[in-house]
Amino acid sequence: MGIEINGTASGAAPRPGQCLRTFLREQGNTGVKKGCDGGDCGACTVHVDGTPVHSCIYPAVRAEGRSVTTIEGLAGTAGGPLHPVQQQFMERQGFQCGFCTAGMVMTAASFDDAQKDNLPRNLKGNLCRCTGYRAIADAVCGHPGHPDPEGPGSGIAGEGQPDPAPGRLGDDVPAPASRAVVTGAARYTLDLPKEEQQGLLHLKILRSPHPHARVLSIAKDAALNVPGVVAVFTSEDAPEQLFSTAQHELFTDDPDDTRVLDDVVRFIGQRVAAVVAESVAAAEAGVRALQVEYEELPAVFSPQEALLPGAPLVHGDKDAVKARISRPERNVVAELHSELGDVAGGFAGADFIHEQTYQTQRVQHVALETHAAIATVDDDGRLQVRTSSQVPFLVRRTLCRVFGLEEDRVHVVAGRVGGGFGGKQEVLTEDLVALAALKLKRPVQLELTRTEQFTATTTRHPFTIKLKAGAAKDGRLTALQLDVVTNTGAYGNHGPGVMFHGCGESLAVYKCANKKVDAQSVYTNTVPAGAFRGYGLSQMIFAIESAMDELAAGIGMDPLEFRRRNMVREGDHMLSTQPQPEEDVLYGSYGLDQCLDLVRDALDRGSERYRQAGLEDLGPDWMVGEGAALSMIDTVPPRGHFAHARLRLLPDGTYQADVGTAEFGNGTTTVHAQLAATALSTEASRVAVRQSDTDLVEHDTGAFGSAGTVVAGKATLEAAEELAVRIRAFAAGIRQTQASACVLDGDAVVVDGTRVALAELAQAAEEAGVDLAAEGRWGGTPRSVAFNVHGFRVAVSRGTGELKILQSVQAADAGVVVNPRQCRGQIEGGIAQAIGATLYEEVVVNDDGKVTTDILRQYHIPTFADVPRSEVYFADTNDTLGPLGAKSMSESPFNPVAPALANAIRNATGVRFAQLPIARDRIYLGLKEAGLVPAEAGAVR
Repeated sequence: MGIEINGTASGAAPRPGQCLRTFLREQGNTGVKKGCDGGDCGACTVHVDGTPVHSCIYPAVRAEGRSVTTIEGLAGTAGGPLHPVQQQFMERQGFQCGFCTAGMVMTAASFDDAQKDNLPRNLKGNLCRCTGYRAIADAVCGHPGHPDPEGPGSGIAGEGQPDPAPGRLGDDVPAPASRAVVTGAARYTLDLPKEEQQGLLHLKILRSPHPHARVLSIAKDAALNVPGVVAVFTSEDAPEQLFSTAQHELFTDDPDDTRVLDDVVRFIGQRVAAVVAESVAAAEAGVRALQVEYEELPAVFSPQEALLPGAPLVHGDKDAVKARISRPERNVVAELHSELGDVAGGFAGADFIHEQTYQTQRVQHVALETHAAIATVDDDGRLQVRTSSQVPFLVRRTLCRVFGLEEDRVHVVAGRVGGGFGGKQEVLTEDLVALAALKLKRPVQLELTRTEQFTATTTRHPFTIKLKAGAAKDGRLTALQLDVVTNTGAYGNHGPGVMFHGCGESLAVYKCANKKVDAQSVYTNTVPAGAFRGYGLSQMIFAIESAMDELAAGIGMDPLEFRRRNMVREGDHMLSTQPQPEEDVLYGSYGLDQCLDLVRDALDRGSERYRQAGLEDLGPDWMVGEGAALSMIDTVPPRGHFAHARLRLLPDGTYQADVGTAEFGNGTTTVHAQLAATALSTEASRVAVRQSDTDLVEHDTGAFGSAGTVVAGKATLEAAEELAVRIRAFAAGIRQTQASACVLDGDAVVVDGTRVALAELAQAAEEAGVDLAAEGRWGGTPRSVAFNVHGFRVAVSRGTGELKILQSVQAADAGVVVNPRQCRGQIEGGIAQAIGATLYEEVVVNDDGKVTTDILRQYHIPTFADVPRSEVYFADTNDTLGPLGAKSMSESPFNPVAPALANAIRNATGVRFAQLPIARDRIYLGLKEAGLVPAEAGAVR
């Protein structure tokens, strides 16, 4: 018996032990995604005889004699009408990166009306890390759109039925890849056609079982004798060049402390050797056959212990100057010591002082597409790398630096990327596949497992923040003092940047004459930390915004009023750790006061709704409270963030935009099309965007630091504006009139009242040897600031510590919002991710330095049932520095959520929770310590 796939009998038979997902992908059904290998995420959902199953845990042999439907076959004929659920996902834009979407669609396509009425239960097997689920709910149920929240700043253009031809600034333009995403045709990193998989080798990694050890020897023979194994690579085969896996415009921002393969391992999970084979199974067998002799070395697992005299040294073998490590002899990667004003005097003049140690935990990005890359060497000897990366141009630079190659000999492409959140601002796979491809002259693929993501990539930096703050009775901040220790893990990638950035805008948003900061980024023998949404700000803001509420309570002032009296206003110096403000950070626009008002008004309306509905009093067991927090972020990273773009009029009268930035659910493809369309007086659908390919444009620093709109978008806008000038000038020339008499309008130029089709102009330009194209560049400076304010109303159970989020609201100062629906989605996704980081997400490292939360079943990210439907409001601002008035809004929604939630819990219970995550057991124990747990509840426990 064979397996019928999408109505066609498959001529192939599954291998013994093969799962259905792998079998289907081998038959060319690349819409079936790999997200977990454990039946936890739902990205691989298909139908077997009409029933949805997780194909990663469904044995392929069980499908013999059955009918299997994948996302490619859901609608029937390719290119024909879509299945209703696919149509709804496309119309409602129920996706961002889209990696989970095929599985979501396949699950939802099986729902009856009763199942749609209980999505928290029936979508529990499908995870999304990007959207916050609101758009998914609208898509599954076919809603016309989430109703606008009440009040000013709430309007979301086009949230009814989509405009069939939207196009410019402020429109809800759908993502260009919408149809490809909902049909499974969108090509992510490893979605190669079958013909391109011929001769593909697979790489697997032997990883260290020790937190610190020297590799004395590796016996390769047994591995090389495994059928199918082609090669084994160790530190002897790797370049000596030290580098950082972190990627910044200036590689000197990070310490050179990493080798492709090293003979000293510094955390459990570090690479020891790489096995390359004809199949994944053979490579894994080769890894198991390797025999390694280690010399175990002393290890240290907490930054506090690592700072003690005589502590084991993680990188004691490094030269501080050459490697750019502050004090390797004390495990300090980077440090900051600063005092503004007279801090002691500020505390002496305070009427109330708050002191507390705040702690944040390791959090994993959990992008559903794991890190993956394919490298090959073409016939001309050029290295070609296809990778899941936010920074393809910086990947190219790093590969050239490590392997001694010229840039024109390396080509890097990032296809559609299945989530990033900062985790793919690293080189974690590309160097190994490049090493193997350069040695073997064959294509080599590496795909990390979900467990490898948890144990061998990066996490958010844990922070320990000893805070002391003072306030006068009149509501004036008198002093802020912070002692900050960050745990960068075994390698310093992003350690300096996260520390410096965290201590930046979190302090600069408040006017206080007396500020002192001592901060250190510290090595430990644990999984490395790296870039994560918010880049250090979220950790610092948790402490500072919690302290603002404590100070307000201490002097008897409303918390929002206390913030209003101390926050920076337009024109104020923004000072954090330096006596002078950063010269290139300006108020391009200012909307923080509006954001505070919008959140205050929304919480008041919510309270009134609950009161009228009789829900405010949930009974004696429940304590209800509200809280808020604010945040500020510079809209571009410092020290230069560069972008280059090209726009061209095509022969058919449409436009092609080439940009360097990557698309991973951040929506830059749509935004760039809209910016270009606005400048060219056309519709976004007439602008085709090609991106994230190092052969397309000169350079792009990358899609991080929320730079996709405000840096790369500026380059695209500049190119589009110049192209508009050139088109009008050419039209004027051939019609013998003035350029001022020529107006671009959709698919034509109106010349003295007569429409001349762009296709006609393009043909005339070709005949005249004129290239109607233009280029734009932007260097990321000057920079503006963006603001976010979040508010919560919560209920906390005295007896169990259970937390209910009754209301969630965020106001954002995003400048002119290019695509309201898309921007709202970014905010909702940031809120959802931050709620997980606040309440339960934690990468746990045991006393031996081993990550124990190494699968999704042990690491809880928010499911549909966990995420409230947040109200989102926009301040009315127009930024003088951003493209057409826009500001960044990818990272910043994450930042104020944790302290707002902690403040709401404090308001409800009187208990300050200063350690993340604020899990239910911690809430219960905190209430118990405060004497708030009823005696009978305590007795039951």
